[in-house]
Amino acid sequence: MKNDTTTTLLSFVLAVLVILGVVFALMSMNRTRELRQLQFRAQVAQLNLMRAQALANDVAAYNATIKSPELAQILQGAQAPQSATK
Repeated sequence: MKNDTTTTLLSFVLAVLVILGVVFALMSMNRTRELRQLQFRAQVAQLNLMRAQALANDVAAYNATIKSPELAQILQGAQAPQSATK
């Protein structure tokens, strides 16, 4: 009798561990998928930021050659928030 109880208990523990292994594997797959999506979104955001900075640099260079008070005012307004975030 004692052997049957031990075997049953160990089988139950094994079944629980197998189920937990499957659950953790599925959770790991979902988290990996979410991480890849977030990395892609971060790359897109970084690319857009680089494009905006390149545009701002081009506008500043253009304003250096052809002085425009309106453009200078826009550039000063755009540079103020950037310095506050750093």
